[in-house]
Amino acid sequence: MKLLLVDDDPEIRSSVRLGFELQWRDVEIVEADRGADALARVEQERPDLVLLDIGLPDMDGYRVLREIRAFSSVPVIMLTARDEPIDKVRGLEAGADDYVAKPFDHLELMARVRAVLRRLDLKAPPERVAPYRRDGLAIDVAAREVHVGDRRVVLTPTEWRVLELLVANAGWIVPRERIASRVWGRDDPGDLDALRVFIRRLRDKLGDDARSPLYIETVRGVGYRLLAGDAAPSA
Repeated sequence: MKLLLVDDDPEIRSSVRLGFELQWRDVEIVEADRGADALARVEQERPDLVLLDIGLPDMDGYRVLREIRAFSSVPVIMLTARDEPIDKVRGLEAGADDYVAKPFDHLELMARVRAVLRRLDLKAPPERVAPYRRDGLAIDVAAREVHVGDRRVVLTPTEWRVLELLVANAGWIVPRERIASRVWGRDDPGDLDALRVFIRRLRDKLGDDARSPLYIETVRGVGYRLLAGDAAPSA
């Protein structure tokens, strides 16, 4: 497994590298200390996961993440020195898959990395779900493809996790807690706020409107429902 560590603090990079090498023998650590270098490394090295600090000398981590998302769906965990909800939301809106606040415990960081890789394992065969179609939207879970009309929609791995669960239960309400648990693999009330960010991003990419939904309906106080389509079970 190849991991790209982006942080301008050499002590943090050295500490993280040592922690992973002691506990995880088959990991290869690639480092970058600037945003521009990180973008080049993502293109050249094709890492399996990126640990991305927000405070970089040439550009902030949010911008780096947005630029990564323009060409790659590699899982990204943000490293932030500020454990404020707004900072987490900004990272999620930019396309992060998870976040860890500094100072962090290295065992916790490795556990978060393992959890992200485990839940986003693209090699694992998806559950057999019939293709979904509704009002120009076509979702093929097995092929991991989404189209709205002739336009192909590119999703991050975490966005896929959310959408796959909705497609598997199309026409039925999926509780917020169940989606959050499936996506993040932990029981944290803060993840419900993060989930709203991912639902909003999905709607934006699909051209959907929360006030008059074509595809994803919010059931206030309960969860979300992907409206039944031609190949989905009816409610």
